[in-house]
Amino acid sequence: MRRLYLMLSTLVLLSGCASSTPRMAEVRAFAADAPKLGAYHELTERYRHTYQRQQPFMYPAADSREQQLDARRQQACDDFVKLQYGLQAYMQALGALAGDSQYDLEDQVKSLSTGIKAWPDTGLEDRHVNAYAGLVRLAARAFTGPLQENTVDTMLREGQQSMQQVLDAMRTLLRLYSKSSDNEEDLVIGMLESEIPFLDTTRDRLLLALARSRQQEKEAEFRLIGLRFTLARKNLDLIAQRHRALLQHLPAE
Repeated sequence: MRRLYLMLSTLVLLSGCASSTPRMAEVRAFAADAPKLGAYHELTERYRHTYQRQQPFMYPAADSREQQLDARRQQACDDFVKLQYGLQAYMQALGALAGDSQYDLEDQVKSLSTGIKAWPDTGLEDRHVNAYAGLVRLAARAFTGPLQENTVDTMLREGQQSMQQVLDAMRTLLRLYSKSSDNEEDLVIGMLESEIPFLDTTRDRLLLALARSRQQEKEAEFRLIGLRFTLARKNLDLIAQRHRALLQHLPAE
């Protein structure tokens, strides 16, 4: 028993030493960037609810077509948001293996086990689906991997290609969301700009005031959304850059 105790104590000390190295501190800092994926999540949810925002400004002829598109959009967004969850789980699994005990990954990984499917018309392809599955498998491995640097190094190497593909998918979808937002802006602002001049400034004073106020609100909303797209893209680029930096500092195999 004494011998077993000494062996376990040695492993704990080695794990502690591994987690205290500068490289492992960089891995934990990388994992701590996972909340930056929230901007992508926010824009995915905004894209999901496109029809509900546009519907009051639509002509009746377009409404039935947009309802059909909305049903497909709802299904696709369930998969789009999982890309973020998979990437986040991978990042936090690395952090956990590098000695950060704040992450509770078990339920998170279980929720991702159903997988996703390709939506080719949106840019989400089979290669992205396979990459997502690869990241989830790596995250699940954190439950059995020892807290050692070589475990982290192996996970970084094996996740390199999948990480790049998932980030590529998320960038592609951000372009889709941005194009959809531009179309929505054209519809909403265009409708207000074309209809407001026909209101009677005397008879329709209240309606005119409400319409102009609504126009100002929507213009401000679209300006802010444009900034969120910029932030989301920058955050993805930052995460990609920091992942590359970790790979560059890996010891030779």
